[in-house]
Amino acid sequence: MADKKLVEQITSRDQDFAQWYTDIVKKAELMDYASVKGFMVIKPAGYAIWELIQQQLDARFKETGVENVYLPLLIPESLLKKEAEHVEGFAPEVAWVTQGGTQPLPERYCIRPTSETLFCDFYAKDIRSYRDLPRVYNQWCSVVRWEKETRPFLRSREFLWQEGHTAHATLEEAQERTIRMLNVYADFCEQVLAMPVIRGQKTDKEKFAGAHETYSIEALMHDGKALQAATSHNFGDGFAKAYGVTFADKDNTVKHVFQTSWGATTRLIGAIIMVHGDDSGLVLPPKVAPTQVVVIPVAAHKPGVMEACRDVADRLGKCFRAKIDDSEKSPGFKFAEAEMRGIPVRVEIGPRDLEEGKAVLVRRDTREKYVVAIDSIEQETAALLDTIQKEMLERARAHYASHTSVARTYEEFADCIEHKPGFIKAMWCGDQACEDRLKEDFAATSRNIPFAQEHLSDTCVCCGRPAKKMVYWGRAY
Repeated sequence: MADKKLVEQITSRDQDFAQWYTDIVKKAELMDYASVKGFMVIKPAGYAIWELIQQQLDARFKETGVENVYLPLLIPESLLKKEAEHVEGFAPEVAWVTQGGTQPLPERYCIRPTSETLFCDFYAKDIRSYRDLPRVYNQWCSVVRWEKETRPFLRSREFLWQEGHTAHATLEEAQERTIRMLNVYADFCEQVLAMPVIRGQKTDKEKFAGAHETYSIEALMHDGKALQAATSHNFGDGFAKAYGVTFADKDNTVKHVFQTSWGATTRLIGAIIMVHGDDSGLVLPPKVAPTQVVVIPVAAHKPGVMEACRDVADRLGKCFRAKIDDSEKSPGFKFAEAEMRGIPVRVEIGPRDLEEGKAVLVRRDTREKYVVAIDSIEQETAALLDTIQKEMLERARAHYASHTSVARTYEEFADCIEHKPGFIKAMWCGDQACEDRLKEDFAATSRNIPFAQEHLSDTCVCCGRPAKKMVYWGRAY
C-alpha cells in the first residue's frame, strides 16, 4: 500500500496542471520554500540536475571559445542609470542595498538583476585596442528580480543562471556570436533535454531592454503553454556608447565595441518537468538524470540476491550514474519512488532471475520491461538509455506538432487560443498595436518570429492589412 499512497499524492496532470507541477517539485524533493517569500531552497535532487545542465552547457560554451569570469553582486545606482532604457526595463524588479554594517551607504547599490552594466564598466577599463578583441566571457551566478508572482524554478526572486557577455570589433561579428549562442542553446535543449524548440527573433515589444535585437528559443509545455527557454541579444554599440567602451582600431581611429549577451536559467528544470513528467512523477532524459539506473533487489532476504544486486550496481556504476536501493522499504515502494524521481532505468533482480542469470530492465518513460542476461547488462543498459533519450525527443516533437495550429483570421485565432492549447502560427503586419490587441483580447503573446518562415496568407491575422512576417503566438509562462 505504501507505494500506491506515494503516487496518489500527485494531483493528476489533466485535472490541475499547476497543482500537479507543485506536487512534483515538492514530492520529488527538488526544492523547498525559503523563509523569504518568493525565494526557494534547491535541494540535492534539484541541484544535481542543475549541475548536469551546467557542466554540459559550459563544455559547449568553451568549445566556441568562451572563458568564465565572475563579477560583483552589487551595482552602484549611478552606474545602472547610464543606460536609460535598460534601467527603465528593470526598475520595478530591482532590490536595493542601502546600509553597510551599521552605516547608511553614500549611494544605493542594486543586487544584480543582470550584469550588462558591470560588464560594460569592466570592459571600459579592460579593452584598449583591436588586439584585445573579441572578449568572449561568461559567468555562472545568481540574480535577484523582485517578481510579483513566483513559481518554483519557473519564476523565483532569486535564480541561478549563466550570462554570457561578449565584445567585438564589428556589428557583423556580434551578430554571428548572437546567433551562434542561440544555436548552442537550441542544440542543447534538443540533444540533452529532449525538448524541441523554435529558434527565432523577438519582436521589438518583447526584446530585452536596451538591446538592438533579441533572439529566443521557445519550447511547448504539456499543457500547451509556451516557455522561453533561453535568449541571445545583440546589443549593437548602444551600451558601449552609454558606458564609454572603446578601442583603437587598426587605422588608429577610436571606435565603440559591439556587444552581445545570452543566458539560460534554472527554469530549464521546470521545462524538463512540464515537457516530460507524468502522473507518477518526474521523467528525466538520461543525459540530465542524476541517477540513470537504480538496481532494486526483489526478495532481498533470499540467498544471493543482495550480493548479486550489489555486484550489478558496481558494474553499472563504472559506466553510468547508477546506484542500488538496498533500503528496508518494500520493493513496491522502491519502484514508486524510482518513478517519482524520474530515474530512466530500473533494474529488478529476484531469486528466479538469479537462477536464470537474468535481470529485468524497466523503462521509466514507457514502463516497458525487458528481460536481459546479467552478463551483458552494461551493453543492454547503454542501448536502452540511448533509446529512451531518442524516443523522449520524438514524443516531445510529436506533441509540439499536434499542438501547433494555423490561424489566418482573427476569428480563427480566437478559436485556436480557446480550444486548441499550444502554439499558433499566424501572419503579422509588424504593427505593435496588433500585438497589443492580441495580448489584451486573448492573453496571447508573440513568442518569436521564426527563422524558418512560412507564407500562410497575405494578410495580418489581427487587422487584415498586408502581412510582413509569420509569428509563433501563444499563452506563456
